[in-house]
Amino acid sequence: MSYLSNNVIPGNHGKIFGTDAQKQEDIDRILEAIRSIDGVKSVHIEVEKIPKEFMVNTSKMVEIKTIEEKVKTLGFHAVPMGLFEL
Repeated sequence: MSYLSNNVIPGNHGKIFGTDAQKQEDIDRILEAIRSIDGVKSVHIEVEKIPKEFMVNTSKMVEIKTIEEKVKTLGFHAVPMGLFEL
């Protein structure tokens, strides 16, 4: 595992995650939980994709493990999909 694969780096490139949540209220809870993490600047959901994907942008370094654990407390998963949005 590398530095980039273990962290979401600050900036506009973000990190894409997939989730197993399907209901809109569950997705809303996940987005709210992620936004509460220190350093998270924004979270954008891609509702058209299956499984659902969301992109996290940060203002400082945030460990991927922190995001995964926050989502896991809600009973769902957040799986890193790629390094950068192209």
